[in-house]
Amino acid sequence: QVQLVESGGGLVEAGGSLRLSCAASGSIFSINAMGWYRQAPGKQRDLVATISSGGSTNYAGFVKGRFTISRDNAKNTVYLQMNSLKPGDPAVYYCSANVRRSGYGLRAVDYWGQGTHVTVSS
Repeated sequence: QVQLVESGGGLVEAGGSLRLSCAASGSIFSINAMGWYRQAPGKQRDLVATISSGGSTNYAGFVKGRFTISRDNAKNTVYLQMNSLKPGDPAVYYCSANVRRSGYGLRAVDYWGQGTHVTVSS
């Protein structure tokens, strides 16, 4: 089994910054892509950013230039540095990881964290 645990959410003023972390643990052989998604109340879950195992990144248009995704492969951890937060950014932020588990060969499975709340005050 694999677990993803997010941390770092909270309340911040508009224009402020937060850094989210997500650590993967369990029977991990390797992790392919990792990513962050967000879901506001009553809305669908949207992609925020992804990062490959080699460090290639992809961002949603609404966060380009403000958010930075990074990862520490040795720690099986992905980060999301969020700067210049706007009133439109509040949501539950979820991390995901495409994981190859020990003993399961090349098969990879997507895992999700429980989410961390981000609130922005204006």
